[in-house]
Amino acid sequence: MIEKLELQWLLSFQAVYENLSFKLAAEQRQIPTSNISRHVALLEQSLNTRLLERTTRKMVATEAGQKLYQSISPLITAMDNVLDEVTKDNTNVRGHLKIIAPDLPFLADIFANFCHQHPRIQLSCDTQLTPQESVLDGYDLILCFSRGNLPDSNWVAKEMLRWKSSIVAAPSLLKKYALPNSIEDLIDTPCITSLSIMQGKPWRFKNDQIASIQSNYKVNSGQMAKAAALKGLGFAILPRQSCEAEIESGKLVEIQLNQEPADLVLYAMYSSRPFPKQKVKSMLDMLSAVCEDIA
Repeated sequence: MIEKLELQWLLSFQAVYENLSFKLAAEQRQIPTSNISRHVALLEQSLNTRLLERTTRKMVATEAGQKLYQSISPLITAMDNVLDEVTKDNTNVRGHLKIIAPDLPFLADIFANFCHQHPRIQLSCDTQLTPQESVLDGYDLILCFSRGNLPDSNWVAKEMLRWKSSIVAAPSLLKKYALPNSIEDLIDTPCITSLSIMQGKPWRFKNDQIASIQSNYKVNSGQMAKAAALKGLGFAILPRQSCEAEIESGKLVEIQLNQEPADLVLYAMYSSRPFPKQKVKSMLDMLSAVCEDIA
């Protein structure tokens, strides 16, 4: 039976199963959608079994499709691991490196330099702040921000950079609201928070406590949060480095509470396989070197 099948068919089926979409599977595999559809059709034809039920609204795996996916996934992972192991060579970094990362200038420079040094690398980078867990399996490396403890995950998390956090407010806001002294004092004051990044709860403190704050201004951008704070729209929690000039000039006032806000941390996350792929290891080495200089 196996001699009648092609590996590409199985890889395309795996991608469709994980994304429940031919289009997203094509984006993940970096091949045309028509190829994905043809691969799945050929696989179903060879097996004489329906693996996916398609309607105009949704796609679901059949019982046979679920069984096939659960069986082939660990085999494909093991095969990929073996191929990486037998070809690992620090002077021969190659392959398709798929990354999700924030759109930050210093990361853009790192990725460009990496590809310049390793011309046999094909890079695909999706700039997201809050990648959905359901699509992470299609990527090699995820760079994301967090405060406090990370949620449970099957990924290895390596700290890249750490910034001290500060709670700030514009002088105009402090004319309307009393200077807070504790986390509880923030409950009835306007605060600026995130929309979805860090699960929409960036107000975390070093004792792992999360402040239950009210917010009419939610943004997934530190720059937008700072702009709103400068206009007096609410108290904000920002990396100290990003608002140091405004604090020194008096445009923002740093608020000292009875508890210290948790640091903002940039993590690099990758698969918890026994050893990272050589392309991932090389990228992590470059990230670590640059981030150490920045720190």
